[in-house]
Amino acid sequence: MLRIDDLDTPRNVKGAASDILKTLETFALFWDHSVAYQSQYLDVYDDILNTLTKAQLAYPCICSRKTLEAATTSATSLPDVYPGFCRKRKTLPDSPYALRIKTDQRIISFHDRLQGFISNNLAKQHGDFIIKRKDRIIAYQFAVVIDDSLQQINHVVRGVDLLESTPRQIFLQQILRIATPNYMHVPVIIDREGYKLSKQTLATAVDIKKPQTVIFQLLVLLEQHPPQELANAPLEEMLAWAIAHWNPAPLQYSRTICQRID
Repeated sequence: MLRIDDLDTPRNVKGAASDILKTLETFALFWDHSVAYQSQYLDVYDDILNTLTKAQLAYPCICSRKTLEAATTSATSLPDVYPGFCRKRKTLPDSPYALRIKTDQRIISFHDRLQGFISNNLAKQHGDFIIKRKDRIIAYQFAVVIDDSLQQINHVVRGVDLLESTPRQIFLQQILRIATPNYMHVPVIIDREGYKLSKQTLATAVDIKKPQTVIFQLLVLLEQHPPQELANAPLEEMLAWAIAHWNPAPLQYSRTICQRID
């Protein structure tokens, strides 16, 4: 199944979704069913948010960055744990507000396939976190929990840079009484200066003109040790080999992979 995360409208780029589909097809990565877009499920998200608010499990928050900066000793960063200034609010504020979920003292623990045992006390380490932003955009943490449940996702494989988000998502799953998938957070690829390859660090875009080369290089970076003769094989054969020989063990406890190949 293919899902396009398009809720963060200020960051959406016209034509980006079409480019993503074209890139996947070029790399012989095809999907079943129609493409799901998060923007199609706004009513579903809002219904669940309303239920949480009525049950007093979520509350409006008007705290600004300036307010939160004043709550910490450093004026250049936000506090790690939300101080709970708006937690006891009884009525909806007149000014724009975010929605925060009420955390409690439960310990969120899970076993990650690569990163091992993870344990987190959200109340002490993060506090009540935002599930709908002040600009009325559904927060990533909340949307993906609902999305995964709707699509009956049972395994999540994603970058280790999202590992910190997982305890929050599991907390939401528990509050909403929906199933928790199995998780595996893979290392992110970094450049020689230690920065994650991304648009923010001006990383080179994926070369769709050389899909076989890209896939082969990725298999090398992921320490899958593909045979050299596979380098010139058709994409379908290359992907079939990767699936048959997939072994995540060499990546155990790794957080980053240095891009050794240009």
